[in-house]
Amino acid sequence: MIDLERYPLDKPHSQEFKTLVDQCKMQLAKDGLFNLVSFFTEEAIDETLAVAKPMIETQAFTHAREHNVYFRDDIDDLPPEHPALRRYKTINHTVCADQVEGCPIVSLYDWPPMAAFLACVMDKPALYPMDDRIACANVMTYYEGEALNWHFDRSEFTTTILLQAPEAGGEFEYVQDLRGPENPNFEGIAALYDGEIDTKICPQSPGTLNVFKGVNTAHRVTPVIGNTPRINAVLTYYENPGAKFTEAELLGFYGRTKPWSQLAAEKGLG
Repeated sequence: MIDLERYPLDKPHSQEFKTLVDQCKMQLAKDGLFNLVSFFTEEAIDETLAVAKPMIETQAFTHAREHNVYFRDDIDDLPPEHPALRRYKTINHTVCADQVEGCPIVSLYDWPPMAAFLACVMDKPALYPMDDRIACANVMTYYEGEALNWHFDRSEFTTTILLQAPEAGGEFEYVQDLRGPENPNFEGIAALYDGEIDTKICPQSPGTLNVFKGVNTAHRVTPVIGNTPRINAVLTYYENPGAKFTEAELLGFYGRTKPWSQLAAEKGLG
């Protein structure tokens, strides 16, 4: 599934592993993210897409919503018309781990050295996969004109692997540390929307592992251009075992609370 010669996640006591972890930590400290190019092999990408694409085309959940960068409106009694609370549209199409069980991206998510590697880089005692086959690992698709708009993440860090790049657009754009724990920086957000702040583009090619600290860094995926959709996987780990989404969160993000096998049986999908 991954290039173990270049990225020896299976050898956690080796000097090569330690060097890789140190390099990732340095990049995180400098840029708030790191990329491991060609981490996921071409064969693994092809096998994943062969399983995921038919599901994307017929059974993906379309999640469309309007939101501001904070994903909330009740902030310090700001009036709804405040420039920092401008709303933009996000739309994507989601397939969950329980819909593509056994494909390489889900197998990678479940592989213990993957979580152990991320824990080392993030200086965590341990990280664990979710006990939730709907929310744990998702394949997200963006078609022409669709985007993930400006926002801050709720989680400390996000782990993604690009599976398919679009012809144009679909770029990961960000502004590092635009807010702080005690400073929402409303003026800075308004300036970002008005094009008055320089942004960075994080170059990514299919197979790239990206780990990103998005709590205080504003970021987005720009609108996709062309007939080739952008497809990426999002892998979610927690510091404590047994993590699950609530029913309300499952309904909001995935449109269901039942396992796919049960739902498919009820719908006669086989």
